[in-house]
Amino acid sequence: MKKTMIFLMVLLGVTVMASGIWAAEVSQGKCLQYDEEKKLITIQEYDLNFSQDQPYGQPTDAKSVYNAARAEIGAPPKQGDILRIAYEVKGTERVAVKVMNVTKQDLMKK
Repeated sequence: MKKTMIFLMVLLGVTVMASGIWAAEVSQGKCLQYDEEKKLITIQEYDLNFSQDQPYGQPTDAKSVYNAARAEIGAPPKQGDILRIAYEVKGTERVAVKVMNVTKQDLMKK
């Protein structure tokens, strides 16, 4: 009984700690600019209204800048590409954790 209680407490502790490991937010939109020197990505954000005509969502008026200096980047982003960016907010800055080039992924499927 005592071993079972200890096991359950350890399991609960691991679960609680693991839930806080990945707390990033995600944005998706069209790449407006990628400054390779400064490692800054600017996107026009898309909403979540997916359709056959707009499979990535509808463009919004929101433009966001992400610091991608330490981000894991798949295919390099180019102007016009659709990007999905996992990021964390640190102060007033959006710090990219991972940048996925959805356009390049879709082309590789064909």
